Amino acid sequence: MTGALEVADSPAPVSHTRANVVFFTVVLGMLMAALDQTIVSTALPTIVADLGGSGHLAWVVTSYLLAEAVATALAGKFGDLFGRKLVFQVSGLIFIVGSMIAGLAGGMSLLVAARAIQGLGAGGLMVTAMALIADVIPLRERGKYQGALGAVFGVTTVIGPTLGGLFTDHASWRWCFYVNVPLAILMIAVAARAIPSIRSAIRPVIDYAGIALVAVGVSCLVLALEWGGQEYAWGSSMIIGLFVAAAVLLTAFVFAEFRAAEPMLPMHLFRSNAYTVCSVLSFIVGFAMMGAMTYLPAYMQYVNGLTATASGFRTLPMVVGLFITSIISGQVVGQTGHYKFFPIAGTAVTALGLYLMSTMDRDTGFWTQSLYMFVLGLGLGLAMQVLTIVVQNTVPYTDLGTATSGVTFFRTLGSTFGASVFGTLYSNRLGPNLREALARDPGVPPAAAGNPQLLHKLPHIQALPIIDAYADTIGYMFRWAVPVALLGFVVAWFLKQVPLRDTVRAEAGDVGSGFSMPDSADRVGRLEHSLATMLRKLRDDELPDPRILTAADSSLTRDQAWAISQVRMLNRVRGAATLEAVARAHWVPPEVLQPVYDKVVDNGYVQFHGERMELTAAGQAESDRIREAWRRWLCGYIDDWDCGDPADRALLDQAMANIAAKLLDEAERPDMLPARII
Repeated sequence: MTGALEVADSPAPVSHTRANVVFFTVVLGMLMAALDQTIVSTALPTIVADLGGSGHLAWVVTSYLLAEAVATALAGKFGDLFGRKLVFQVSGLIFIVGSMIAGLAGGMSLLVAARAIQGLGAGGLMVTAMALIADVIPLRERGKYQGALGAVFGVTTVIGPTLGGLFTDHASWRWCFYVNVPLAILMIAVAARAIPSIRSAIRPVIDYAGIALVAVGVSCLVLALEWGGQEYAWGSSMIIGLFVAAAVLLTAFVFAEFRAAEPMLPMHLFRSNAYTVCSVLSFIVGFAMMGAMTYLPAYMQYVNGLTATASGFRTLPMVVGLFITSIISGQVVGQTGHYKFFPIAGTAVTALGLYLMSTMDRDTGFWTQSLYMFVLGLGLGLAMQVLTIVVQNTVPYTDLGTATSGVTFFRTLGSTFGASVFGTLYSNRLGPNLREALARDPGVPPAAAGNPQLLHKLPHIQALPIIDAYADTIGYMFRWAVPVALLGFVVAWFLKQVPLRDTVRAEAGDVGSGFSMPDSADRVGRLEHSLATMLRKLRDDELPDPRILTAADSSLTRDQAWAISQVRMLNRVRGAATLEAVARAHWVPPEVLQPVYDKVVDNGYVQFHGERMELTAAGQAESDRIREAWRRWLCGYIDDWDCGDPADRALLDQAMANIAAKLLDEAERPDMLPARII
């Protein structure tokens, strides 16, 4: 978006069937991108046993997340620049390439590179998915579709470990990646036929410098944490150099954001107490969640001797706890407007869950393990849902898109650092533990220590020291995570409570927002989505339609209002409105619409120039009057719209003008009207 505030053209309407086909296509993209965040966690022990390179284990996760974060920042802008359909298809192609290379990888380094390629494609798929829904789905149905898409994201994010285990045990860990290829090919093929080509009329400004600096700076920091104590000594010139490079690059990023025309992460957002606190908490939640989800399956397989599939199922208590409190907290916040309690309680319960899990050893029973994981899930869910709600509630409307994307970005960074730091603790502790365990019995083959299947085939007395080495290592990791969660508990007390906006109340409880689904930084699109969700949750008697014509003091009938709206829209979007084009857009014969257009021509609202239809001055005036009536209703319904910032008011005014136009286009469609009208 540029600084200019212009009313965007509405895309041409599509049939209900075609809208569902587009939704199916978008769901496929979201399904693959979300699954691959976690699908490898249960396969990691087997991957390490096959490929070696246990020191690179965490990078199988972190390379994907880092690349996804970068692609998320770029894809929305590229969609405006080149068209979202093209970006969606190219992202799918990139994802296919990454999946094929990952499946064929013969070494850990190639697998890590392939996962980065996958992450680039996944970020593009996730960001453009929400934008495509906004392009194609009618406004009054959009909230339902976007909510369903968010549910897909939330569910697939957490069932990934189970699916990864199924592939690993019953086919090969390589099928965690191969499975994406036919799905992505199908997605691209359907997208080519079903998704309309729409490009923004406004050329975006892309913060290339900011994106590059933060990506390279974070990568240097993660590499330093990953290699320290493993590949290089902590005091080596390589590790110190990486830390220095990270500090220089991230400092340069901050200065670049102050100078950027449209910064990726506006620095002025951190003047807000809520944004700063929520960014820190989002980082901590991502840190704890991804760290636990990455290494819990390793505990289950090495210590308990479970299969990859069983280890995925055994993490479900954490997932259940997370879902329960994520949904409940969102609903309670939406009903009461009070949110401060949840991040405080969530970080405290998360710290308790991490501590309990640090006490697990080879004698910890199934129900005790399940209880500990359930407690951790409860804590994560209590904090996770509320953070996005608070940010959307407190930042100015002009910053809505970038602020929402920013807090999601911090959660992704937290997930990256969680996997990385847990991996460093794991590797640095496991090496000495295993050497000590193997020294007790020189007859134990070293290969058995790195393969959970071989380990549990050893005689029990030989396997016990190695099992204890893994139990001690993973408990050690969780003990170090406890202070991080306690830091979040302290930070959460600084969060200020302010009244909730109507638009935020409407979105509270959506699963997608609870799991911080990546979204476009388009501020108008973000605001339109919030308003659309609010409209979806209103009762029928709270909506002004069909009373809007009376409110507009218009003499038009509903069929006439619909007819002139189609002429206006098609002339703006396609450059020419014809009776054939209107009929084709709504999948009806032209003869069905002919009487309606005869009527508006006779009444002086529309005139024909050959086959092309244009609004007369009277028709344009009526269209503007009805649009203004929708706009007044929206302004009056949202109690916080008249904020003090002129730019904020202008942006909300723009979003409401866009929505008013779309409501007029969609509310009077023939397939939504009684048969007597046509």
